[in-house]
Amino acid sequence: MKQEKTIKPMSGWLMLPILLLTIGGVIAMVFISNQPAWLALNLPLLFMLVGFFIVNPNQSIALILFGEYQGTVKENGFFWINPFTKHAKISLRAHNFDNEPIKVNDKLGNPIMIGAVIVWRVKDTYKAAFDVNDYLEFVGIQSEAALRNLAGHYPYDDFQDDDQEAEISLRGGGEEVNDKLEEALGHSLGIAGIEVLEARISHLAYANEIAGAMLQRQQATAVVAARRKIVEGAVGMVEMALAELSKKDIVHLDDEKKAAMVSNLMVVLCSDKSASPVVNTGSLYN
Repeated sequence: MKQEKTIKPMSGWLMLPILLLTIGGVIAMVFISNQPAWLALNLPLLFMLVGFFIVNPNQSIALILFGEYQGTVKENGFFWINPFTKHAKISLRAHNFDNEPIKVNDKLGNPIMIGAVIVWRVKDTYKAAFDVNDYLEFVGIQSEAALRNLAGHYPYDDFQDDDQEAEISLRGGGEEVNDKLEEALGHSLGIAGIEVLEARISHLAYANEIAGAMLQRQQATAVVAARRKIVEGAVGMVEMALAELSKKDIVHLDDEKKAAMVSNLMVVLCSDKSASPVVNTGSLYN
């Protein structure tokens, strides 16, 4: 398999005055000899002017002579080469590819809309020019395929509130999910000599047909998780209160009064509304 070969052609600033002086000499011979037939010599000289080309910063030109790859010019400047050589311009600049959101199914089969932004550039000009038909189109198709494959390996969201049991999801995976996308793209686009500089999910949402139901599910899950935390905290506070009362010997409570106290504290601490205090003016048992 052929690979990229970097070459440096003849300087155009050296070849240009030679050709111009030669053409001028032929014209002078016409006037001196008074034979217009000498002008025919200028035809091949004029054709040689086609061999001049310019390479701009962060640009490259792959050279093909009679179907044979000659090499790639990456150095900036003004050059001259055999005028029969075909030029294939390839940009070496970083490109942004904004993949429009597409509808796919996540790991759980839920339809979602997902899009990505990919930053890439050509690393091997030979592969980009000759191993694929159109490397720009190749980037677009492979990016969409990688995005579809990624979505099928992760759920949109994980509804477990226990961090130790939580599964990596598209919404919560963050850098790990982006790294997986970048790794997959690097492997598939390497065929075309493309280097992936960065890949990240730019758009993520449930499809319209289930967005409302999933929003309600997320809200319910958040409420249940919040309530669980509140109950855990309330139990700890009740336990601490009973322990302090017993330790400081403030009041002696039998099991029945302890149960009543625990019930009242749990109601106060777990209620979603402020409790109204009631002052007991009688004895503890009345």
